[in-house]
Amino acid sequence: MTGQGSGGNVLAAVCSFFIPGLGQLVQGRILAALLFFAIVGVNYFFMVLVIPAVIGGLFHLWAIIDAARFKAAD
Repeated sequence: MTGQGSGGNVLAAVCSFFIPGLGQLVQGRILAALLFFAIVGVNYFFMVLVIPAVIGGLFHLWAIIDAARFKAAD
């Protein structure tokens, strides 16, 4: 059984560090992966504006933490 702090979660967190949502995709959570990728991608696209850049950074951090703390339902 893999739980929080498992090697799979560490790998997922590292994946999300490089590409937001990739860690969720590795864990098989397609909807969460698409949402994180889309939200962060759109906000980083408008990075010339300060507020979207901050929001994108926060969502990117959330994607990493979410991938690291994910615990599959039994």
